[in-house]
Amino acid sequence: MLVDEIVDAHVLVIGSGGAGVRAAIEASRYGGVVLVSKTIAGKGGCTTMAEGGFNAVLRDQDSVLVHREDTLKGGAYLNDPALVDALTHEAPERIADLIRWGAVFDVTDDRQVAQRPFGGQRFPRTCYAGDRTGHEMIMTLLDRLDATDTRLYQEVSVIDLIKDENGAVAGAIALDRDGSLMLFRSDATVLATGGGTQAYDISTNSAAGTGDGFAMAYRAGAELIDMEMIQFHPTGAVYPYDARGRLVTEAVRGEGGILLNTRRERFMERYDPERMELSTRDVVARAIATEVLEGRGTNRGGVYLDVTHLPRERIETRLPVMLEQFLAYGVDIRREPMEVAPTAHHIMGGLRITPECRTTIPGLFACGEVSGGVHGANRLGGNALAETQVFGKRAGEFAGKSPERNGQVDAARIDEKIHMLDAFLEGTVSPATVRKDLKLTMWNQAGIFRNAPDLRTALGHIRGLADQRLCAASTANLLECCTVRNMCTTASLIVRCALLRPENRGAHVRRDAEKTDPATSPFCHTYVSISREGIERREVPA
Repeated sequence: MLVDEIVDAHVLVIGSGGAGVRAAIEASRYGGVVLVSKTIAGKGGCTTMAEGGFNAVLRDQDSVLVHREDTLKGGAYLNDPALVDALTHEAPERIADLIRWGAVFDVTDDRQVAQRPFGGQRFPRTCYAGDRTGHEMIMTLLDRLDATDTRLYQEVSVIDLIKDENGAVAGAIALDRDGSLMLFRSDATVLATGGGTQAYDISTNSAAGTGDGFAMAYRAGAELIDMEMIQFHPTGAVYPYDARGRLVTEAVRGEGGILLNTRRERFMERYDPERMELSTRDVVARAIATEVLEGRGTNRGGVYLDVTHLPRERIETRLPVMLEQFLAYGVDIRREPMEVAPTAHHIMGGLRITPECRTTIPGLFACGEVSGGVHGANRLGGNALAETQVFGKRAGEFAGKSPERNGQVDAARIDEKIHMLDAFLEGTVSPATVRKDLKLTMWNQAGIFRNAPDLRTALGHIRGLADQRLCAASTANLLECCTVRNMCTTASLIVRCALLRPENRGAHVRRDAEKTDPATSPFCHTYVSISREGIERREVPA
């Protein structure tokens, strides 16, 4: 294969979710920007699917300090305090940007932005647009992007980062929808590729959530932290089969929905009697999983989420997407409960970044779910959409301020990728087979409850899958091989880091480890890169 097209830009943004589009908008103030999207912008990724809301302190009874404390406590004190400070201080400014650009959020009778309660938060601070918040945001952001000179390349998938002769990231190499090879060269590159829980059998992520950014950055030499911290959202759809894991938003519980087992017990009384259904997501997910494992779940392996006690008008106006979704399944949530179970949802770990979104490699910035450190060991619902805007803006600004480097792209790196693609055309193993095997392995052996023997078995199996000679029947199928390769890399990073952490903290539960108190015990980041791997001990952040 040969490179078919070369595109130059001051800033290259990879990813068209909330973080990527916000980064491109900001970077466009400083020079030419190219935004590369694996999907049609606004049609893929997690922002457009996000239903719950955007956390921001907007009321006098609330405060940035309380938001900070809630975020640190919810994250089991594994968060980077500097990143949390940026998130909590700047979230109100970023939601103001969206409103100024035309976003329509629900309002109170006195025309203030409405806020609902979400788990782990002492005040209602989650701003929302019904249960379509992410969709409202991404449509607003794309309209704003249209007002800039950003060049948008859609259905073009980046397969690896490219460095210059000095080791700095100088762009990326990509495949278009027909399998043609493209080279993007830039002074600065922003990675905003989202999450990767498609590595699990049951996931809320869109088909694009395959962990590409984690894998590409790892291969380029970036350091990643806390990759073992996988959030299993407590409430994913249980049926029909092809809808398993589809998100049932936390807004359902925020509006007053209650969880019941098959004995009609409101079982959260046993796990968190103070916060009940509005406990943090890690606690609620483990509670549901425990109820099912101990025989108090449904025949399909779930529990009930009930809103039938709420006024019909409230359900219809505050939860319209949920109502429509379950009506399509033959369930009227105004009359009967939903059936839900945990589903892989969000990766809290990711690339190690500074508050300016710089990674450990020169020339590379990261924002959104592909970055780590903001949420610690467990993300509070509503903080992810806020993160996309706070750190998308920061990544775009600091990438935009990068100097022109005039470095030469490392031709050997490009030749290496071309050789890899050619090898796929001569492979023997279907990527679909490897994908299915990988997803089941991760679900069964690296899920909500973990132990060292299972993790070691999973790691060995994943490494075996990664060594398979993947086969692309034609150039148009090359991307599937690249994607499965990335999924295997991301899965191995998750399992390797899970083996490094011999404690229970937040979303990471090792049944072979002693219980610890996150508020008082010394904590550690796990870290992994091509050059090093281990744990970094620190005191609990102030």
